[in-house]
Order: sequence, then C-alpha cells, then structure tokens
Amino acid sequence: MFLSGHVEETLDKSYKPIEGKEEVIRKVTEPFSVLLLGVDQRGKEIGRSDTIIYSVVRPQDNKVLLLSIPRDTYTEIIGKGFETKLNHAYAYGGAKMSMESVDNLLKHKVDHYATINFEGLKDVVNALDGVKLPITKAIVNKDPDHEKFRIEPNKPIYDGQEALYFVRYREDSDMNRTMRHRIFLNAVMQRTIEMDKIGRIPELIEIMGENFTTDMRPKYMIDLAKTMFTNDGVPSISSYMLHGDGKMIGNGWYYMVKDEDLDYIKTLLDNWLDPKTSKENLMEPRQVKED
Repeated sequence: MFLSGHVEETLDKSYKPIEGKEEVIRKVTEPFSVLLLGVDQRGKEIGRSDTIIYSVVRPQDNKVLLLSIPRDTYTEIIGKGFETKLNHAYAYGGAKMSMESVDNLLKHKVDHYATINFEGLKDVVNALDGVKLPITKAIVNKDPDHEKFRIEPNKPIYDGQEALYFVRYREDSDMNRTMRHRIFLNAVMQRTIEMDKIGRIPELIEIMGENFTTDMRPKYMIDLAKTMFTNDGVPSISSYMLHGDGKMIGNGWYYMVKDEDLDYIKTLLDNWLDPKTSKENLMEPRQVKED
C-alpha cells in the first residue's frame, strides 16, 4: 500500500523541522502528541490558525484523541510575554510559537506539529470526488464585510469549493466554527477510506503541495501509516472540545477556558499519553452540556 521511494520523496517536500527543537526519537508503536493547525491563509498573507487540535495518537491501539481548542482561547503567547487569543501565536511565530503556547496552556508536551492550509484542501476534496458534510440547512454568509457565498443543505456530496466555504463560515459562534473544522477534517479522512484511496495519501499530500507541512520525518510517517492502517483497519477517533465562556476584554471577545476543564484535560491526556495504559483502560472523553 505505502511503497517507499516516490512516497518518501513526496513527503520529504512537506518536512519542515522546528529550528532549535530537539528531534523526538521513539518506536513507531509508542503514543505521541501532534498539534494540528488548520490555517486559512490566502496568497502571501500571514495566516492565523483557525483550527487548533491537540491530538494524541496511539498506534499500537489504533486510536486517536482529538482535543479541539477554540481559536479565541485567552492564554499567554510564549515568546511574546502577554496574553491574547491563542490563534495569534501562529501569526507571531508560526508552528513553533503555537506549539510552545499550547504546551503552556495544557501543561503537556507537544511532540510534533502538522499545518494544513485550508486553501490547499479544496483540490484534495475534488481529488476525492467530494466529501459528505452534515449540512441540514442553508449556510449563508450575510455580513457585508465577509466573502459572499451560500451552501445548499442536504446534498449527498459537497465539492472542494463548498467544503472550503463550510470551513470559512464564521457568522456564528467560535465553538460552532471549531466543530465545523473538526467535522471537515474527519470527513476528508472518512472519504479517503470510503473511496479506497488510502494508498493515494502521498498523492493527495502532493496535490496540497506547500499547503501541508510537518516536522515528522517521511519514513516515520510511512511506518506510522503502515502500523495503523494494517492493524485493525480504520483508526478509532475520540473527540473533546475545551470548554469555557466568552468574555469581552477591552474591545475584544475572548474565550476563557474553565479551570475545572483544564484539570480534567490534564487527567485525560495523562491517561492517553501513558504507554502503560491499556486499550481497555483508555478514558473516553466525557459529554458536557453547553450552558
């Protein structure tokens, strides 16, 4: 399925190590964390990370935990010495500053990063002949300062442009926007599996070109894919979103994470990152009702 040679050459173009960061060496079966950053960057502008997901991958168990962090989370930006929205970290210092700021917020190390520019995903979605999205009512951008578009509901398949609009829609809450980003990323993965295009993942990455970067070495990514997709089939995904409340500070709106939720997250991540935790003893994220 994942032949070496051309595959490794393709992935090598996306390999961008963090300057000054010591390389992490581990067995391919050991748990690790990776910060997924979805960036909506157009042209040569400096983008901000609209999607921030702290992920724990357990190759041996074929399980993945996705912890979504709202982009407007109020926290310290490591390297800047002040507090503001977390997504500003990427604009200030790229993946390195984002990793360090998330590490500080969650009090858990970030082993790797993977950055995806949503603009590049449009071509990937088209290469997959579209994706399935749970849109039950029309999504319309009405704000005069925003890009104008309308996405019709209840379509069996949505093309790349419609999927990009789905990701970019921002005329509701930060929580809903974060949820849409997570739904979209999951839809792409599920469509890849459904269309039996796992073996074309390197080709899809090549389509994305410079829109995908990571500090995971190509060989490690290939060995990881082999381990997970030949283990028990499709990896099982568990999800949780960091909870808090909106608050105005000065002229800006921020997302204030609840201390109790941060304490819970610490316990959850301790459990998932511990290589001694058996598959049967992995914590499933709790269900939290929104206020």
